[in-house]
Amino acid sequence: MGEFKVHRVRFFNYVPSGIRCVAYNNQSNRLAVSRTDGTVEIYNLSANYFQEKFFPGHESRATEALCWAQGQRLFSAGLNGEIIEYDLQALNIKYAMDAFGGPIWSMAASPSGSQLLVGCEDGSVKLFQIIPDKIQFERNFDRQKSRILSLSWHPSGTHIAAGSIDYISVFDVKSGSATHKMLVDRQYMGVSKRKCIIWGVAFLSDGTVISVDSAGKVQFWDSATGTLVKNHLIANADVQSIAVSDQEDSFVVGTAEGTVFHFQLVSVTSNSSEKQWVRTKPFQHHTHDVRTVAHSPTALISGGTDTHLVIRPLMEKVEVKNYDAALRKITFPHRRLISCSKKRQLLLFQFSHHLDLWRLGSTVATGKHGDTLPLSKDADHLLHLKTKGPENIICSCISPCGSWIAYSTASRFFLYRLNYEHDNISLQRVSKMPAFLRSALQILFSEDSTKLFVASNQGSLHIIQLLEGNFKHLHTFQPQSGTVESMCLLAVSPDGNWLAASGTSAGVHVYSVKRLKLHCTVPAYNFPVTALAIAPSTNNLVIAHSDQQIFEFSIPDKQYTEWSRTIQKQGFHHLWLQRDTPITHISFHPKRPMHILVHDAYMFCIIDKSLPLPNDKTLLYNPLPPTNESDVIRRRTAHAFKISKIYKPLLFMDLLDERTLVAVERPLGDIIAQLPPPIKKKKFGT
Repeated sequence: MGEFKVHRVRFFNYVPSGIRCVAYNNQSNRLAVSRTDGTVEIYNLSANYFQEKFFPGHESRATEALCWAQGQRLFSAGLNGEIIEYDLQALNIKYAMDAFGGPIWSMAASPSGSQLLVGCEDGSVKLFQIIPDKIQFERNFDRQKSRILSLSWHPSGTHIAAGSIDYISVFDVKSGSATHKMLVDRQYMGVSKRKCIIWGVAFLSDGTVISVDSAGKVQFWDSATGTLVKNHLIANADVQSIAVSDQEDSFVVGTAEGTVFHFQLVSVTSNSSEKQWVRTKPFQHHTHDVRTVAHSPTALISGGTDTHLVIRPLMEKVEVKNYDAALRKITFPHRRLISCSKKRQLLLFQFSHHLDLWRLGSTVATGKHGDTLPLSKDADHLLHLKTKGPENIICSCISPCGSWIAYSTASRFFLYRLNYEHDNISLQRVSKMPAFLRSALQILFSEDSTKLFVASNQGSLHIIQLLEGNFKHLHTFQPQSGTVESMCLLAVSPDGNWLAASGTSAGVHVYSVKRLKLHCTVPAYNFPVTALAIAPSTNNLVIAHSDQQIFEFSIPDKQYTEWSRTIQKQGFHHLWLQRDTPITHISFHPKRPMHILVHDAYMFCIIDKSLPLPNDKTLLYNPLPPTNESDVIRRRTAHAFKISKIYKPLLFMDLLDERTLVAVERPLGDIIAQLPPPIKKKKFGT
C-alpha cells in the first residue's frame, strides 16, 4: 500500500441539519427528504440509496410538508405560507405560490395525483388543481377553529381527514363541508392535559382514520359514525408521525423518544378471517425525536432531529440478501464539502452560510509505522468568509495554488482573489460577474489554476480564463439539443486539455478544452455516477457508480481500457459490491501511474492495477502479513485492493504530495454532542 504521513483533521465542525419531512415515490422508487434549513434531497433507492439530487436551503423556507404528485412532480410547503414546486431536471425552484392562509403545516396529494391539499395556520383547508406547468386554486373547505396540522385523503378521493388541536375533522371533497368532528381525549397517563395536538392522520379504504397525537396515543376512529374504535398508548411523549403501506396491512409511527413502532394487521386466530391491528416491533435507531416516517414496499424509513436518515428493511419482504437487506444510516451528503490547495496545504470547508479556510499543521518529528507525531506548528484558521443573504451555499472550491476561492448560491456566483503576505492574508472580490454565471452546481479549477470551469443549473458548462485579479470568458459548452440536464460532477485532466462532466442521469461527456468541442460520450450505464477523475500521463477517465462499479475509459482512444474490460469480465469481490456508501472521491499517485486512490465514508482504498484482482474466495480486507514472512507468501496473498478502515467517518481524503495524505474525519459523537438534548428516559436502577 505504501507508507504515508497522514494529516488527521478533525476540526471540520460540520453538523448536518435535522430531517423534517420524508416523502416516498412508489412509481420511481425515490425518496425526497427535507431538512430544517430548507434543503431538499432526492435519494434513488434503486441505485443503492444514492443522493442523486439536492436543492439548497434558504433561511425563510422552513419546510413543514413534502409530497409527490402526478408521478414525478415534487411539492413542498412551509411556515412562510408558500407552496413550492421543484424542477427535477434543472435542479432549481420552478415557482413559489402564496396560499394566503398564513403558515402551512400540512400538505397531501390526492390518490389520482391531480389535486393538492394544504392545511394552514388560520384553520383553512385549501384545494388546488395540479395543471401541466403550475397549480391553480380551486376552493376552500369549511374553516376550522385552529391550525390544520395533518391531512390524509381517503383512497377513493371522496373524503379527507384533517388533524387539528383537540379534534379530527372529516370533510366531503365535493361539497367542502365537514361531515364529522371527532374530539380527542386530552388524558395523558391519567392526567388531563391542556391541549392534545393531532400530529398525523391516515385515512384507510375501510373508512378507518388512524391518528397519532401529543398524548403518546395511536387511535383508530370510525369515520362513518365519528366514534373511537381502539386506543394504543405507546409512548410517554408525542407520537409525531405516521405512514401506511400501499396494501394497508402495516403502518409505522415515530415518537419524540426516538422510537419507531411497527403495527401490522394480523388474523385474530390462525383460521379466522377477522383481523386486528397489533403493535409488532419497536426500533430504537434514533437518539432524538423522530419527526417523520415513510413506508416503502420493503422498508421503514425514518428521520428526525439527530440528522440520520434510517432505512430499516422489512425482512419478510426482502427476497434476496442484497442492498435492500441491510439497515442503513445516512448521515452525510453524497457530495463534496471540502476542497484542497495542495501547493499551500490549505483546506476549504463549506458550511450552509460561510466558508472556513485552514492551513494544515506540520511536524519535524519522525517515528515508526502507526505512531502519532507531535505538531511543531499548529493548524491555522486563516479565513472566515460569510455569505450575504438568506440562501445556502451550493458549491465551493479553492484553486490548487491557493490564490482563488469561488462559491455559488442559488442566485449569485462569487469569485475572490487571495493575497498572502507572510502570515497575513487579504481578500479581493472580483466584481461584475457576468449574468450567465448567476448560479453554479459545480465549480472546478484547472491544475495550473489558470482556468475555472463552472457547471450551471441549465446544463451549460462555462470556461473562464483567470487573469491577475480579473477574468475572461473563453467558451460555453451548451447542453445536448432537447435536454436541460444539469451537470453535477466535473473532472479536468492535469494537463488541462480534457474536461469530463457527469449529469443527473448516468451519462458522462468528455470535452476538448483546446479545440472547445465535445470529444466523446462514455457509453451510458444504469447507475448514477458518484465520482470521476482523469489520470495524469495516460488521460484515462476513472468513473465510480453508485452500485460500486468502477470503469476506466481511455479518452484519447474513446474506449474502455484493457484493465477495465478485465474487471468487468471477472467481476468485483462480493464484499466490495455489498458496501452501502458511495465512493465520493478519486485521485492518483503522481509517481505511481498504476495506483488509483478512492474513498467513501468508511474506507480508503488504493487499487494497484499491476496486481491480480481478488476473487470471492480471497480475503478482500486482507491485513498485511508479518514482516518476517517470506516474499512468496506475501506475493500469494497480495491483490489489487489495499483497504484501510482506520479513518471514519471519512469526509475527504487526498494526496498532498507523493508521501503525504490528508484525511478529514467527522466522528458521529461530535455531531450528537452539538444537538439539543433528547428527552430523558428513566432507566432501571436510576
